[in-house]
Amino acid sequence: MTTNATTEMKQKLHTYLREAREAVLWKADGLDEYDLRRPLTRTGTSVLGLIKHLSLVEAWYFGDCFDRPFEPHLTGWDEGAEEESDMWATAEESSADLIATYRAAIAHADATIDALDLDAIGHVPWWRSDGVTLHSMLVHVLSETARHAGHVDILREGLDARAGMSEGNTNQGDHDDAWWAAHRARIEAAARAAAGPKTP
Repeated sequence: MTTNATTEMKQKLHTYLREAREAVLWKADGLDEYDLRRPLTRTGTSVLGLIKHLSLVEAWYFGDCFDRPFEPHLTGWDEGAEEESDMWATAEESSADLIATYRAAIAHADATIDALDLDAIGHVPWWRSDGVTLHSMLVHVLSETARHAGHVDILREGLDARAGMSEGNTNQGDHDDAWWAAHRARIEAAARAAAGPKTP
């Protein structure tokens, strides 16, 4: 049953999810092909790989899991799929297509969220549960997207110092590179002082 309280809760969760998605997409804006794709951690994490992964998150959790399959079917989580194939982009995969797929998966997910009540039941084959509500799914996907938005934030900051949630919310105030370099040096000095002398 839909009440004003549940409608408000659904709208609030959906708003937070939209903001996290937008942050992810903003972090890809303006990067060249190499920087979009290159592995930036020991485990191969890349900006475009995270976008590819989040496309599956949206398509499966708000698509297949509610019997509302996203087309075209994304195969990265299929039985027998190559391990980690959803976390990186091959040379043959167009970055424009992968970003467009993420946007399309988001639109499909939004249609599911708009159409169903928070207590609508879906089924996640790899979860040990008979059924999962849309409410639980929204919380799960919001958590997953926010986590990966943080990953993309750090990756992008390492590439060209772009940080924050959006163009108007960079969390950097009016400080220039020199201020940030001095700030970082202060933190480094504090860390070294706390650690004490290194033993051979």
